Amino acid sequence: MAGTDNPVPATGSRTAVAAYIIRRVFGALVLLLVVSAVTFAIFFLVPRLGGQTATQLATQYVGKDANPESVAAIKRNLGFDQPIYIQYWDYLKGLFVGADYKFGPDATHCAAPCFGYSFKSHVEVWPQLTERIPVSFSLAVGAAVIWLIFGVTTGVISALRKGKPVDRIAMFIALAGVSLPIFFTGQVINALFVYQWPIWDSTDYVPFTQNPADWAWHLLLPWISLAFLFSALYARLTRAGMLETMGEDYIRTARAKGLKETTVVTKHGLRAALTPIVTIFGMDFGTLIGTAVLTETVFSLQGIGAYSIQAIKDNDLPIVMGVTLVAAFFIVFCNLIVDLVYAAIDPRVRYS
Repeated sequence: MAGTDNPVPATGSRTAVAAYIIRRVFGALVLLLVVSAVTFAIFFLVPRLGGQTATQLATQYVGKDANPESVAAIKRNLGFDQPIYIQYWDYLKGLFVGADYKFGPDATHCAAPCFGYSFKSHVEVWPQLTERIPVSFSLAVGAAVIWLIFGVTTGVISALRKGKPVDRIAMFIALAGVSLPIFFTGQVINALFVYQWPIWDSTDYVPFTQNPADWAWHLLLPWISLAFLFSALYARLTRAGMLETMGEDYIRTARAKGLKETTVVTKHGLRAALTPIVTIFGMDFGTLIGTAVLTETVFSLQGIGAYSIQAIKDNDLPIVMGVTLVAAFFIVFCNLIVDLVYAAIDPRVRYS
């Protein structure tokens, strides 16, 4: 009897977790492949269907005043005269092993991951992205920490003090945060604390490796501006989840067993209410890294969002594709992390 107590369930649990992780990782890789194919089709196949020719696409690399010979050479060297499936295959190979381009008499090697060359600046897209990813990542990380701490804490307190002044004040502020757009709150914060009361001399990005204190200080205003909206959303969501959870039978059972109220709230109530929070957080955080356009614009931060806006204005397709794929990667990656966190929060997910 004693020999049949634990080993089998433990082995089965480890196997279920491993299978769950493998399924999620494989699904994430397939999704990224699909996203890359759809993105490539949008930017290269759809224009062809709309009447744009390979010659017109090649002209963007050599300028409007280029002669036909230069355009033909670019079209041939970049593979624009090839069938679309061969172009996509070459694009995928460039992402993994790099690619060689010939814009003139000399060949240029684009190291992996190669997203191609900018139409406007004729430089590789990936190095330009890597210069801006730390800015957007720093903005997203700091804002996420602030909105999680304040949003979840406010939601829990409001749920435990339902109908009392604390609850009403917190929900009023949350309603204001949800209603006010980021570009408005950002401009107000910028006007007050940079110009009216010059506590911050600037919000220019300082690399974390250069000076962590200056990094946090210069990003504090953008963090607050971005976190204000999300804190309000998370406060309302946490409050609704806690109100529903704290009325469950197992909460009354926990209290009847004599557990401390803090244990009942944090271990039993909040843990059950965290599932929707984890879901939305994964989506919000992944999206923010690639699309925090308004906040970066208001505070003049040179991140991926601002970079993509400029690329769209310039009709610079390789940059737009690069930003799209990077943003998709972060969204898929964050959702993969969410799936793994689910398995830790709710063991039933591992067997689903």
